[in-house]
Amino acid sequence: MRLKPEYMFVIVVLAVLLAAFAIGTVVNRAGKSGAAEAKTTDAPPTVQAALTPEVAREYATALRGRTESARSVVVRSETAGVVAATPAVEGSFVRKGAVLCRLNIDARQATLDQARAALRSRELQQKASAELAAKGYRSQTQVLQDQANLDAAAAAVRQAELGVEQMSIRAPFDGVFDKRDAEIGTYLSPGQACGTVIELNPLLVVGDLPETEASKVRVGAHATAKLTSGETLSGKVRYAAREADAQTRTYRVEITAANPQMTRSGLSAEVRIGSGAGPAHLVPLSSLVLDAAGRQGVRYVLADSTVGFAPIKVLEETPQGIWVTGLKGPVRVITVGQSYVAEGQKVRVAAAR
Repeated sequence: MRLKPEYMFVIVVLAVLLAAFAIGTVVNRAGKSGAAEAKTTDAPPTVQAALTPEVAREYATALRGRTESARSVVVRSETAGVVAATPAVEGSFVRKGAVLCRLNIDARQATLDQARAALRSRELQQKASAELAAKGYRSQTQVLQDQANLDAAAAAVRQAELGVEQMSIRAPFDGVFDKRDAEIGTYLSPGQACGTVIELNPLLVVGDLPETEASKVRVGAHATAKLTSGETLSGKVRYAAREADAQTRTYRVEITAANPQMTRSGLSAEVRIGSGAGPAHLVPLSSLVLDAAGRQGVRYVLADSTVGFAPIKVLEETPQGIWVTGLKGPVRVITVGQSYVAEGQKVRVAAAR
């Protein structure tokens, strides 16, 4: 069936109107979407920031270290003889002068007794000579000769006493008899070892400072050492090397610490050495970023709502955050969104959740 021309005209007009309406709707929606997008693009990004005050804090240099004995001496025999007794127990604490090894005296005691007898004889002879000289029956030369004989006899006694004393090998200072090298029946020649004595009180804590930290440490500075055993020692720096190790390019530092509990030598330790005091800020670890130059720092919000960047140096890590230097005064540190903004960019600070 063919449509009449007037019907065809009406259908075409309706189709044109519907098409125009649809096109208008699409254009209107696109315009609104573009305006909203432009409005969103023009709005500054939103970040969260925390106000961080400046506080005075002691600076410290941290390094890995280890405990060492303050002194370690191999005690040696001064004379020859067979070990007759070992009174000191290996590993025990000994006082200065305690006998570690005693040699067989043999004929040395008889030599001492003979020297003392000769001394008594010379004393009587010198006394009689002096009395005779006072009465004019003895010349002054003879008196002087008798006095010389008396002095020689006294020297012989001292020599014999020293020989007997050398049979007892003694501790040179208070410490621990750490190792025995001679047992009963061992023959010791002059210079051979009886054992080793180490001094543990005070105890040394030693470490190696890198080149960047060496200038911050001074002799007399307070230091603490946390040992792997859980103990904490306090002391002062007694030595800081001025010449670096040729291989590691580090500087040796030694700390003396009281050690009444006789903590062992050779334990690893986390050492902190005081190096002055100054301003510091406590910031979250997550707030640290790197700038375009690769410097570590934090981004913060200025008074005009623009972003600033400050390179920092980490002083100490704590469960509450990290202590850093490089910021001045109270600072609004960006804690959320710091990785998506740049220095000089305007931002909007949202309330922290």
